[in-house]
Amino acid sequence: MANEYKLLTPGPLTTTRTVKEEMLFDHCTWDEDYQQITQKIRRQLLELAHCDPSEYTVVLMQGSGTFGVESVLTSVIGRQEKVLLCTNGAYGDRQVKICEHAGINYVQYAEPYDRIPDAAKVDEYLRNDPSITHVSMIHSETTSGLLNDIAAVATVAHAHGCTFMVDAMSSFGGVDIPVSGWGIDFLVSSANKCIQGVPGFSFIICNKAKLEASKGKARSLSLDLWDQWNTLEKANGKWRYTSPTHVVLAFSKALDEMFAEGGIPVRSARYALNNHLLIARMKALGFRTFLDEHQGPIITTFLYPEGTKFDFHDMYEFIKERGYAIYPGKLTTEETFRLGNIGEIYADDIEKVTELLALYMGERGLLKAATGSDSVPAAIAAMDAAGEPIKAAAPAGVKLSA
Repeated sequence: MANEYKLLTPGPLTTTRTVKEEMLFDHCTWDEDYQQITQKIRRQLLELAHCDPSEYTVVLMQGSGTFGVESVLTSVIGRQEKVLLCTNGAYGDRQVKICEHAGINYVQYAEPYDRIPDAAKVDEYLRNDPSITHVSMIHSETTSGLLNDIAAVATVAHAHGCTFMVDAMSSFGGVDIPVSGWGIDFLVSSANKCIQGVPGFSFIICNKAKLEASKGKARSLSLDLWDQWNTLEKANGKWRYTSPTHVVLAFSKALDEMFAEGGIPVRSARYALNNHLLIARMKALGFRTFLDEHQGPIITTFLYPEGTKFDFHDMYEFIKERGYAIYPGKLTTEETFRLGNIGEIYADDIEKVTELLALYMGERGLLKAATGSDSVPAAIAAMDAAGEPIKAAAPAGVKLSA
């Protein structure tokens, strides 16, 4: 197909052909076989989260990841309660907008986009304001690519008796998160991220006791988290309202493929290798990362080489025509672009896209200012030399190509 290209984004992302093929079949939402697929998904997600089913449960919610985040915020925070929002990017800021729109009492603790929320500062907020009952934060903030320390904040939140909520949209499945072990009460992620399904629903891993306590608090009918869970439980896998059947079938297949790959340990190792290889090769090409520390393995924000003038749209079209879609920057203070490395992406894809970038720079007269030479073969050789030790150290079970 002429429009076939791979997505170097944080999701939606590139999926396998076998996941796509699952969507060729139609299913009735009342069908018992389909309901059992829903129940299978819920069990497998609890297994990935290291959760005891007697203490935790999974709720599937129609819509994008933001629907899931809004469902949690508007369902579990009562009108007499207050949430501390720990933010350092656009997705934390989106939680602020949700709270403002829904009339939820909140306090915002904001850090710059290149710094992580400090557990000691969270402790200070909670000591100074005992009316705070909930704490919420992002795990992988894809605005910059930063990975926040949710374990440290969870410890502080629980020390103050607060419910702890995490948006792990682009990290769950790509980074190992022991949900119950870290004391996370509600974790939200989406079908089209590290599990490598397609867009259409989010899922929430919930502490059962906390979920039960949320009954009657919801500010929305369709996003009522407790009611959605109650129906899934009583109807043995039947969703309250029409579910995205084709997306569910694809996600079930994606979960099976994830376990076949080796589960989170192998998938997270593949993503981490992709990320380390990408950064090393880009550095050899003259690009620096926006982040000096706390870089996550999902997506990386790059600064353009000094002394160069890039046209992102032109670069995007050049690379897309040759098989890859890249991502624009989301920062307002810096000229940047982003490259994701999750989904059905391997080391050979990282090599190919960086070679395309070198070729683009050579054709646009940008290579010499960035690397000191206008030779494309020399640039590729430098990238290969930088990346070879990373590939050589690939963990057992991690494939370098599809």
